Amino acid sequence: MNSRSSDRRARVEQMRRAEQARERRSRILTLAVSGVVVAGLVGFGVFALDQEAEKKERREAQAKAPIADEKSWDAQTLDRNHVETPVDYPMKPPVGGDHSPVWMNCDGDVYREPVPAENAVHSLEHGAVWVTYGGKASDADVATLAAKVKKTPYSLMSPVPDQTGTITLSAWGKQLTVDGADDPRVDRFFTKYVQGPQTPERGAVCTGGVDRG
Repeated sequence: MNSRSSDRRARVEQMRRAEQARERRSRILTLAVSGVVVAGLVGFGVFALDQEAEKKERREAQAKAPIADEKSWDAQTLDRNHVETPVDYPMKPPVGGDHSPVWMNCDGDVYREPVPAENAVHSLEHGAVWVTYGGKASDADVATLAAKVKKTPYSLMSPVPDQTGTITLSAWGKQLTVDGADDPRVDRFFTKYVQGPQTPERGAVCTGGVDRG
């Protein structure tokens, strides 16, 4: 009887030790897996931060680099008076000067008909980029540019049938003419001048103005 009791106690103790060993292995495995997951998350986080830092550096470099064939006007020569009468601008499309007291909505607004230059110039004063196109622009380029404008706050787009260039991008005191929407200077112009350093009234609203779209 004592022998059988001893055997049972031995078996129970053996089972208890085996269960403890399984629990230890389970804890070790859980800790190991958790360590791998944490290391992976940390590694991914560092990678994501590095990628974002590189993107920011590229944007800053683009914002500082000159854009080939870009035209510039001295901000000192561009008047900023509010007027109620048409303005005879020296360039088409205009890049600044006296303008309407009310701006064209420029929160990614695409206008299918020409808009008053006096209102659009007020949008430029608020830091918008104005994309215009003439009759030589292809439907595909117009569609590509419209898609870009629609997802870009502080931008607007409209036709200017009698402009000289196929596609023109204007900001306050800045202008670039390109032949197609795939020209890499288009993205650079947006990066540099949407709410860029040329903006006389940076941060002024681009909504609540005139909407003739």
